Amino acid sequence: MSSVWRWILGLVVLIGSLRRRRQEREHDRIVEKAPGNPRAEVAVAILLLLTTLFAVAFIVFLATDSIGGQTQLMGATLGACFLFFAAALIVAAKTIIATEEIEEEYPEPGNPQEQQEVDQIIRESGDGITRKGLLRTTGGAAIAAIGAAIVAPIAGFGPFLKTRELQQAPWHRGRRLVDEKGKPYKASDISSETFYTAYPEGDVSKSLIGAPIVLVRLEMSALKLPPGRADWAPGGIVGYSKICTHAGCAIALYRKPLFPTVEPRPALVCPCHYSTFDPAEGAKVIFGPAGRPLPQLPLTVDAHGYLRARGNLSGPPGPGWWGVRSGPARNAS
Repeated sequence: MSSVWRWILGLVVLIGSLRRRRQEREHDRIVEKAPGNPRAEVAVAILLLLTTLFAVAFIVFLATDSIGGQTQLMGATLGACFLFFAAALIVAAKTIIATEEIEEEYPEPGNPQEQQEVDQIIRESGDGITRKGLLRTTGGAAIAAIGAAIVAPIAGFGPFLKTRELQQAPWHRGRRLVDEKGKPYKASDISSETFYTAYPEGDVSKSLIGAPIVLVRLEMSALKLPPGRADWAPGGIVGYSKICTHAGCAIALYRKPLFPTVEPRPALVCPCHYSTFDPAEGAKVIFGPAGRPLPQLPLTVDAHGYLRARGNLSGPPGPGWWGVRSGPARNAS
């Protein structure tokens, strides 16, 4: 029992000594103790909370394509985020943070006592803040949300981890080629005066990067396809991925040579950055920033004259983000 009393007495003495030390420190203060401003602290916390909410809203609008006016909403929410954060910093600086005015210059660093005094000034400057936990929480949340809002748009440059999806194509042997209305193409439908856009028949999304195909009919004598593709172009009809290998735009122009001296042969052209591909030679790049040819779809004509795929694309469709250039196209169906 006596040991218990000794522990209690020791605890009382310890608390008393801590209080005395604190009082001594209060008498030896360098920075005048601020009375505190609870209303200003709450106002700063509210501004930081609004900063967090608008930063999160920006990320939501960035990730949602189905919202109307997406660009305007992203601009408004990101602008409001930084506006409220700036307002929180201004209010905190004017009403919460203690300031010290010293006329003489600070001495050269190196004296341990002076260094302790500087450390004491920093500690005592925050004594007037009564809601430190609230401000730490809202401030931390605001900084984290702003950081996430800044990093989130980087995902728009291209997929980081899900590059496998960019290698998928919904083509396999025997699948018919159809137009945008679902009508199957016959070989006789493809003339040499223009180019056509085809899709895989069946319950396949047209939005898949490997779905759209551009069809062109050329003279058989003009074809110089890579080795192993001699039977990929029945009747001179060649099919290539419609998605440019530079930045993912759609091949939308077919150049017919009106002046053979300047334009010696037909070519497929991407209107975004004018990457130009030669359909007679496996869609190799003959001009522009594209880094590789358009993947070719091997074609065949069935007994009823319909165009069908002989297999999958010769390579991964779309632009060459990260490791997408390596390996063959993967079947998505």
